[in-house]
Order: sequence, then structure tokens, then C-alpha cells
Amino acid sequence: MLYTLGDLDALHRLLKIAQNRSGQSRRVANFLLAWWNASRDGGFDLTDLWNVDTEIAEDMVTVFRMVSTCRYYPDHFGLGEDFEGLVTQWRSARRKTRRA
Repeated sequence: MLYTLGDLDALHRLLKIAQNRSGQSRRVANFLLAWWNASRDGGFDLTDLWNVDTEIAEDMVTVFRMVSTCRYYPDHFGLGEDFEGLVTQWRSARRKTRRA
């Protein structure tokens, strides 16, 4: 098996965090969006792992490992709409700036 239920649990915990509005939420959203579409929405500073709670960092490492082995995008797990929601929440200002 390329991923476990524990991997998916970590992914869902991160998604829930990213849907909030905090410094940790922004860092988690950056991590997840780098997987969703790095060229459009990506950009994850690995040192951000130092600026999240240990449990969150461990979930990020778990998801990173899962992504490296399963080779799927989030929509494979039925999370496309959730990730597009993150784009709207965290990247809409960036897109408006690019168009101007």
C-alpha cells in the first residue's frame, strides 16, 4: 500500500488547520498548496517546520512522505474542492496583485 489510514488522518488534520486563520494555518496552507499546484500557488519554506507545533510538523512530514510514495494529487483523495478553497482563502490577494 502506498499510503495508510494514518497518512490520510494526518492530511485531514492539516487541511482542517489550513482552513483557519493563524500563523500556523498559513504555514500549513503553504505546505499543502505547494503539493496542489506549486507553480501557481506553491512556495513552502522548509524552515516553517520550526514555526509550527511539533504535532503539526510531524503531520507535515507524514504527508510529505505519503506524497513521495503515492504520486497522487489531493483530488485523488476527494479533496479537490477543499484545496481550491485554500487557494481562494490564501492566494486570492496574490492573484489580484499579479493581474494589476
